[in-house]
Formats: sequence, C-alpha cells, structure tokens
Amino acid sequence: MFFKDVRDYQILFLSLFLVLGVATRDWTLRLDLILVAIATCCTAQWLLSCLWPAKENLAEKLTPIQPSFRSSLITALGLSLLLRSEHSTTIILAGTLAILSKFIFQFERKHFFNPANFGIISALCLTKDAWVSPGQWGDDWWYALIFFGAGGMVLKRVGRWDTTAAFLGSYACLEAIRNLWLGSTWDVFFHRLMSGSLLLFALFMITDPRSIPNARSGRLIWAISIAILTFILRNQFFIPTAVFWALFALSPLTLILDKIWSAPRFSWSGGSLEEEAVTLLRW
Repeated sequence: MFFKDVRDYQILFLSLFLVLGVATRDWTLRLDLILVAIATCCTAQWLLSCLWPAKENLAEKLTPIQPSFRSSLITALGLSLLLRSEHSTTIILAGTLAILSKFIFQFERKHFFNPANFGIISALCLTKDAWVSPGQWGDDWWYALIFFGAGGMVLKRVGRWDTTAAFLGSYACLEAIRNLWLGSTWDVFFHRLMSGSLLLFALFMITDPRSIPNARSGRLIWAISIAILTFILRNQFFIPTAVFWALFALSPLTLILDKIWSAPRFSWSGGSLEEEAVTLLRW
C-alpha cells in the first residue's frame, strides 16, 4: 500500500518540489533528463541487486527477491532537483555511480555515502558540463515553510530531527558570529540561511538514516562537523556548493562514530535482523 513506507512520503515530496520549482522558479529542466535519471537509477539498482554477491551468512537462507526501487527513485529525484547538465551521458554517469556507491562503499552491510551526494560529486569531478545551482530556490520565506512542513513529516517518522537541528543550529551560530564580526546587516544573515537548497540538504540529504551514524551522540557530532566544514569551505574558500563537498568528505566519519557509540541500526521495516537482511537485498 502506498504511504505504508516512509520513503513513499519522500518520493511524493521530492516530486512535488520538482513541479514547484518548474512552476514558480522558471527552471529550464528537461523532462527527458529527469526520465534518464529515473531509468538509470532503477536499472542500476535492479542489475546490482541481482549480480552483487550476498555478504556474510546473514543472507544465506534467503531466497532471491525482487529489489525495491524506492531508494533508487529517491536518488533519481534528488539528482534531478540538484544536478544540472546538458547531456544525458552525465546524468547516466551520476545515477550509475550513485547506486553503485551503496554496494561498494559499505562496512558491515551499511553504506556510508549518501547516494545522491556521491553521484553529484562524481559528476562534478569527472565531467565538464555538470553543475549545481545552490541559489535556484531563492530565499523566499514560503519555500522554507513548505520544506520544513514536508521534511518534518518525514523526520518525525524516521526520528532524525536531531541531525537537522544540530546541522542548522551549528551553521546558523557560525554565520551569526561572522555576521557580527563583519558588521553586516541581519538581512545578509537570513539570506544565507533561507536558501532552499540548504534546507533541502538539511532536511532530506543529511538525514538519510541508512548512511548516517546510528547513535544520537554520533549523529550530533557528525552534523556539527559537517556544519563547521561547510562554513569554512563557503567563507574561506568561497565554494558555493560547500554543503555537498562537506558531506562527501565527512561521510566516512560515520564508521568511526558507529564504533565509538554503538546503537541499533536503522531499518525501514523496523523488524529483526533477518528482516533487515531482506531489506538490504532490496536496497
């Protein structure tokens, strides 16, 4: 049944954000590239789920099942919202590497890179026609209300509000200190915080429960670290896409924090370890 899984809400909201951006921000999005992203991510998910060898004894007694395409569809929508390119080959590369990262970069059956973030950084590094437009949403306050409302519904169900609060709170404090130091008006401060892309990142990307630290203490340290690195990259090195580079650089820190603070691993099904194994095969 639709909406039985919290990822169904993510798919709905990300799809609505695409429609909202095209309708109100005059984005020059190409429908064919959105379809390419969806087809690439879903195909890569299916092929890798069928071909990738099962790890450890956890899945030995499980019979082959059809992969779930929820997570791959979320990745495709995330790429469509954030990544821009004029060529379908770039989107295919980003989508393929995004899904592949879940299978390659994992430890003890947990992947530690956010797939959409990995695809974005891969496209920026490996191609010459990929770019991200952090200011594509502008800074209108009503976008923020929509993003917080939609994100709140998802985060309430996955229990990761602490990660968003730690990231935005830390980043806001650093920007406020900088604003006071420079003697800028508070309009500058709110302009930097009300970016739609920043809010989408904080509500939907940095809170991916399958790739972030399991324990709350680990998540808080991880989110604050990303906020600090984002602040440095944005204000010292003047990188407009700092949030995406910061998340990519600090994603492996998840492994260390999970070792320091042990906690049950998040499962979409909320079931036992055997049920989680089924979920992992679908992923």
